[in-house]
Amino acid sequence: MSIVATRRDTTAAAVATALASVGALALLVRFALNSDRGQQWDDSAMRTVIAGRDAQLTLLSVLGYVSIGAILAVALACAVVALLRGQPRIGAAAAAVLVGANLTTQILKESVLERPDLGLGTLNSLPSGHTTVVASAVGAALLVAPGVLRPAVALVGGFATTLTGASTVVAGWHRPADVVAALAISLLWTAAVAAVVHGPRHPVRGTFVSAAVGCVSGLAFLVAVGVRPAYGWVGFTQAALVLGAVTAVTAVFVAAAAAVSPSE
Repeated sequence: MSIVATRRDTTAAAVATALASVGALALLVRFALNSDRGQQWDDSAMRTVIAGRDAQLTLLSVLGYVSIGAILAVALACAVVALLRGQPRIGAAAAAVLVGANLTTQILKESVLERPDLGLGTLNSLPSGHTTVVASAVGAALLVAPGVLRPAVALVGGFATTLTGASTVVAGWHRPADVVAALAISLLWTAAVAAVVHGPRHPVRGTFVSAAVGCVSGLAFLVAVGVRPAYGWVGFTQAALVLGAVTAVTAVFVAAAAAVSPSE
């Protein structure tokens, strides 16, 4: 599982990934926020999954750990790892991802983006702040982690990001597009910073598998605690598509963030 590819630099992949993230974010804003059909689909998707009282309490407990304190703890851990590896600039890069992604999300949501009145409310919730906190932490951790540990980081990161993003949808805090927008912003910052601190690229093929396993495990946890289709078996397909899409996009985010992170 630790098969290593030919030595390459991360710059080209990082720049391409950053540009793709900008494009994805622009499309989300255009369609999910500023079109009648997009708002309807996004709002309907949020309502396809529900959780009982006990499940709601479990998910709210999980979301309660996502805070400014969590960001500071991750930043400190990244700084320690970077110093132990003798690469303080990577620690600074990780801090830039954390600060940049979360500031971008808050500025866009509170001051830049507006939700037009198309019959479904005007309160903008795109991008998701909770998802950005966790996703940016995963991007930062992948930047500082040595190559041999990246599959493990991808596994845990995939689980945590899927659980957080999907939980905000189940709790009714965010629509799916809000979660995907947060992933795009976090990947944008991870890739942009990786392009600046570029270095040798030794992609470990097991990282993608680990990311996928972590994300699927996060989805399985949601089902295990009681997340269900809102309309019973009639709505099973739609609910599966919504949660499956969030899980798949999260796996792509984790794998891409790992792929653009320099190995040294």
